[in-house]
Amino acid sequence: MKSIFAFILVVLSFSSCMLFQPSAKTLTSRALKTNKQYDAVIVPGVPFLEPKWDRTMQMRVMWAIHLYKNGSTKKIIMSGSSVYSPYVEAQIMKLYAIEFGVPEDDIIIEDKAQHSTENVWYGYKLAKSLGHQKIALCTDPFQTRMMYRFGKRRLKDLKYLPVLFDTLRTLPHNEPNINYQAQKLDKFTPITETQSFWYRFRGTMGKHINFKE
Repeated sequence: MKSIFAFILVVLSFSSCMLFQPSAKTLTSRALKTNKQYDAVIVPGVPFLEPKWDRTMQMRVMWAIHLYKNGSTKKIIMSGSSVYSPYVEAQIMKLYAIEFGVPEDDIIIEDKAQHSTENVWYGYKLAKSLGHQKIALCTDPFQTRMMYRFGKRRLKDLKYLPVLFDTLRTLPHNEPNINYQAQKLDKFTPITETQSFWYRFRGTMGKHINFKE
């Protein structure tokens, strides 16, 4: 299990070096120079395929927990609806964060987003509506790169705290048991059956967001 995780980290580390201009370390350094502590960080969801989280969800959640425990953020916004599986992604991520010691009161749920751009937009807007001013995106370097231009265009004051793999390797990689069965929706239809590929692609590009709201 650890060897597989290590392999994924190596691949993602290589990919991030190729893709990032600026690099993940540069973005994190800039963000922490601007604010030593954020009011909230946004964690984009990942489909939960029972019985346990996959490596991407584990990576994003563990990084958010790390930022919370080292004082880099006061709150964690878990973002994600039930999109590809009958589980609200934000709720599942919250359960894992609680298992690692994050107080429930410091976890905020955004359960409307179906695409990465929506995770960022709805998470940001929710944070602002709750009075939070210092907000950052907390996710893997690949997704950060995808969302960087969107954020720069739409959310000028959003900062970025992408996963740093050297640090991630030092964090716990155990897999706690959560009561995911209680979170399963009785009525659910996957997005692949309600939206065409191109409609979903447009959603990924942020085309379904009403930016005037």
